[in-house]
Amino acid sequence: MKKNTIVSLADSNYFDLLNELIDSIKQFSNSSSTAICILDAGLSEDQKKILSTKVDEIKSAEWNIEVSSIKVRGKEWLKSQVSRAFLPNYFPKYEKYLWIDCDAWVNNWDAIELYFRACENGKLGITQTLGPGYKVMSKVSWLLGKLAIIKSQNFKHAISSKVGLDKARKLAFAPHINIGVFSLEKHSPCWKIWQKNLEKTLSFGKIFGSEGLAINMSVYIDNAETEFLPLNCNWIASNLLPKFDKQNNTFVEPYLPNYKIGIMHLAAGIWIDDKDMRIDKSIKIDIKTLENDTVTKSLRYGH
Repeated sequence: MKKNTIVSLADSNYFDLLNELIDSIKQFSNSSSTAICILDAGLSEDQKKILSTKVDEIKSAEWNIEVSSIKVRGKEWLKSQVSRAFLPNYFPKYEKYLWIDCDAWVNNWDAIELYFRACENGKLGITQTLGPGYKVMSKVSWLLGKLAIIKSQNFKHAISSKVGLDKARKLAFAPHINIGVFSLEKHSPCWKIWQKNLEKTLSFGKIFGSEGLAINMSVYIDNAETEFLPLNCNWIASNLLPKFDKQNNTFVEPYLPNYKIGIMHLAAGIWIDDKDMRIDKSIKIDIKTLENDTVTKSLRYGH
């Protein structure tokens, strides 16, 4: 019996990305001992039929926390903002859970192993969005040249979600934690902490981003025990483009020692002429190489 599972979610619009994520996992022989489970947030019957031949389980995503019907009408994919905090409810027979957003894909199995190790003893395995080459961590507007208005992602979401000014201030300059890739054990206390905070953020704030704010609160305010993993374990390409190693035919970090990208994440999209690479497979961009030249490539798996 498989003890660990990788979980993702998609609707019909993101089916191709989800399918690519699954293929990227299954390219590694090590994946045979790891289950793949899918939450359905609006997949077509034909799409589910295709997936059923590749994955272990498919379950319909639900609103595990009640939210306003006005906020969610016609947006089933928003269930990802709630259901990922309840993975043991959907797939109870596993010991460890690794969530990967469907707009990400696996480039190096070592990252998968790290996430499963990171969540041992009830810890949250996750990656902060900061590292070498990041030039802007928070946006600030200046008044009269010396008064600052904070516009960090955590602070804005905390204020709009009415979690309290003291908590918002604690989050203001804390390195943002991206919830697109994380790992937890089945009985980790972090699930309950996260769910409690998610109820708060969903009460007043926007649904999109609520689960991210809740996990940031869980780590920085409630001090949930956390194992922070390297940036290449959740490489958000829209924040910093990778380089390409032509000799080894793989994406790597752009700075020495040019570690191999573990999980490539296209969060926020890669945009060219108002077209998003996540939706348009034909989109390619210029990527610098380790050999000091440039190649034109897609950052999607297999393209």
